[in-house]
Amino acid sequence: MSKGILLVNLGSPTSPSVPDVRRYLNEFLMDGRVIDVAWPLRRLLVGVILINRPKQSGHAYEKIWTKDGSPLVVTSKHLRAALEKRVTAPIELGMRYQNPSIESAVKSLAAKGVNDVLLIPLFPHYAMSSYETAVVRVRELAAEYAPQMKVTVQPPYYNTPDFIAALVASAADFLKQDYDHLLFSYHGIPERHLRKSDPTGCHCLKVENCCEVASPSHAVCYRAQCFATTAAFVKLAGVPKAKYSVSFQSRLGRDPWLKPYTDYELVRLAQEGKKKMLVICPAFVSDCLETIEEIGMRGCEDFLAASGKEFTRIPCMNEHPLWIAALENMANAFLQKP
Repeated sequence: MSKGILLVNLGSPTSPSVPDVRRYLNEFLMDGRVIDVAWPLRRLLVGVILINRPKQSGHAYEKIWTKDGSPLVVTSKHLRAALEKRVTAPIELGMRYQNPSIESAVKSLAAKGVNDVLLIPLFPHYAMSSYETAVVRVRELAAEYAPQMKVTVQPPYYNTPDFIAALVASAADFLKQDYDHLLFSYHGIPERHLRKSDPTGCHCLKVENCCEVASPSHAVCYRAQCFATTAAFVKLAGVPKAKYSVSFQSRLGRDPWLKPYTDYELVRLAQEGKKKMLVICPAFVSDCLETIEEIGMRGCEDFLAASGKEFTRIPCMNEHPLWIAALENMANAFLQKP
């Protein structure tokens, strides 16, 4: 069989214009694994969100837009190009929402004669609204446009040695600075998503200290995997226990999301006397709106307004050599199998 690699990231609007942002948000929010309610209610909720949010988000995107486009898409394309130089197999990139599309990536691989694909979701942790929806969509499109194509999925790699080493290396220079606190800010998800994904139906958010109690649910538990990433990072980097904590950002709507919330934590930590703040966002492998604007701009403003003195956002791994090497190892492990 002819093998190939497919990288999938979340996606971005084509431009910061209101129509393009509305188109992106509509596709994203209408995904039943993002807003997981019945279609009629989801359509109603999204319709309400799309009244004002595209204009607000458009302004935010304008602040981070580069001459080449969206940072997330640009970085993902560079990552693919760098990996292509190291791997002897066709590599394509697709975005779960908008362009370059997963459909175009699947068609391109099929046109090159590829019928055995390794899908690497560019999401280190399992969540139904990121990792799972990417996997499901790739399988759907492969079945439609390349029925002969076998799709193998790279498991979540949130605590693998390669990933942790790359994450720590990308943050190393920042950790050498004098800082009071390191905040691990992960993308949030609704608490109900944890319960829905729990294969046991009786562990996540139901057992005391559920993320610390061994369970089959951890294989698909976003929260437990975020804590595992943090534990592995601080162990390798030698961060003292008193100097770090975990929070969750980017909540939407009124339902309870994973806590504590990053925006609240930045204010609380500043008021408790943490004057020099480092923030890292390990759920994202590429910088994007949520890291650059939400954390680096708004988060910084919140922290300084609450009497903090110095705020530093640690960039994502982006195109760090060890991150590229980690992807290369994933690809080669697949390519070398008979």
